[in-house]
Amino acid sequence: MNLPRRRNIRKRVVSYPHWPIPVLDSALRARYKGLMAQTIMIFDFGTNEEAAQQARHKIEGWKQGFRLGDKMVVKFEREETAAGASASNSEEDGEAREAVAEKKPAKNQKAKKASAKQSKEAEETEKEEPAGRVRVFVRLGFSDHEKLSQQRWLDRIPAEEPFKSAKGETIRHSDPDFAKSAELFESLD
Repeated sequence: MNLPRRRNIRKRVVSYPHWPIPVLDSALRARYKGLMAQTIMIFDFGTNEEAAQQARHKIEGWKQGFRLGDKMVVKFEREETAAGASASNSEEDGEAREAVAEKKPAKNQKAKKASAKQSKEAEETEKEEPAGRVRVFVRLGFSDHEKLSQQRWLDRIPAEEPFKSAKGETIRHSDPDFAKSAELFESLD
């Protein structure tokens, strides 16, 4: 009885710094982490800080619930208007006045009450004035084998409630403006 011959497969041993790994043809590579085509979505919420915070909260919930990790990153860009900058300066002046008033003992209670009323009025006017433009940047970085997931997120995010009210823009990796937007995204905190 003739048994079939076993072929002799040449096994190479690739040695890594810590252990040898036998492989058939070539060394293993991280093929899914080579090129990750990124997409940046920019949502302009105008002066609606509350909606921008709701959007951030929603994205953080998705990241945790779907275990997205670094595949979805959110950053804010806040631009102060001239009125917002002057309001913050007047607020600092008010705080300085209060600090000076605390150092000097007040001779009458009416002065203290008047300064307290002025500070409350300043806070109310600050709330009424628009703070500045708020833009939310969302970067999606899915690998090549997750194209379907990336497309689903590109469709889902603008359709959700906090993002519907904002003016949205999607910049893909192949767009000419992508380099500028990616640089801006990296510069944000």
